[in-house]
Amino acid sequence: MSSTGKFIGLGLTALRSNFSALSNPYKLTFSITYLCQSRCLTCNIWQIKPKNELSVEEISEFAKKNTSFRWIEITGGEPFLRSDIVEIVKAFVEHSKGLYIVTIPTNSLTSHDLVIRKVKEILDAGVPRLSITVSLDGYRELHDKVRGIPGNYDKAVDMFKRLQELQKSYDNLFAVFGYTMSKLNQGQFERTFQEVKKDIPNITYDNFHVNVGQLSEIYYTNIGSDIVADKEMIASEIMELRKRRSMKLDAIHLIENVFLEKLEEYVKTGMTPMRSRSLDASLFMDSYGNVYPSIMWGRKIGNIRDTAYDLRPIWNNGEASEVRKLIKEGREPSGWTACEAYQAIVGNAKSLVHAF
Repeated sequence: MSSTGKFIGLGLTALRSNFSALSNPYKLTFSITYLCQSRCLTCNIWQIKPKNELSVEEISEFAKKNTSFRWIEITGGEPFLRSDIVEIVKAFVEHSKGLYIVTIPTNSLTSHDLVIRKVKEILDAGVPRLSITVSLDGYRELHDKVRGIPGNYDKAVDMFKRLQELQKSYDNLFAVFGYTMSKLNQGQFERTFQEVKKDIPNITYDNFHVNVGQLSEIYYTNIGSDIVADKEMIASEIMELRKRRSMKLDAIHLIENVFLEKLEEYVKTGMTPMRSRSLDASLFMDSYGNVYPSIMWGRKIGNIRDTAYDLRPIWNNGEASEVRKLIKEGREPSGWTACEAYQAIVGNAKSLVHAF
């Protein structure tokens, strides 16, 4: 299937989710490891000492038995700490024939030569679109403080520059900075942007993906952390960012604009701005094979090791049905993260019409 065909396939599947329940998820958010070199003040993943994470053989078997994925968000921890990350992606490329996009974040602390080599190998494996998000939460001193690693800002900027250079050879590679707003960096986005622009003159506001620091029991493991920002301050920052973004009419750009609009709404109200598509279009799986509705909801649905790596018994079990009922009744925990928001947006087509 061509890249264009896969893009159309993703679009049609997302469109279909507006009108009927899907028999299989088209998006997988998959934490392939909880290993991480960061010491973030907003997240406690780095404190986890993971054992018995899924092997590449187990992941390959999962990919072989579950072939409906069109969008895979690989996350961590630091995904590039897995030496077999290329083999993991290749397994999904081989078996999910309609796979269009793979997204991967990085903290830029792994060897840049190694990361760039692995990114090339993933691109050469036939992924129609690969998006790399370089984490950056402030200007030099602030980012290093939030991330707990001296010199991390300079590494992030260098990583982005190297990805920009690689984009000259691969038109299916996309890179953005991932900026998480929290109490620790509230009011500092514009200063951060201007500082980055000194190092990367061609940077634009479109090169930043903004998220808001939130609390999660199963993913960030940061329940009780004092990171929630002043809602008026960051709502204002998000509004200003929306004004500064370009007015491109491509699908990805439109979806991002809606995401930011709804993020501003979520910050102001504390309420999820639209019904999610958790356990309809998507799911979250951790590095041990546990399946959850999303990264924000610690209600375990099952484990793929218990079903011979076949997702269908979990997807169709009683627990999943109960969770879907709760979502329909509006009883899902509040949150608005990129991991769940995009499929909610395209599963609510009127939001995109509004974006025009």
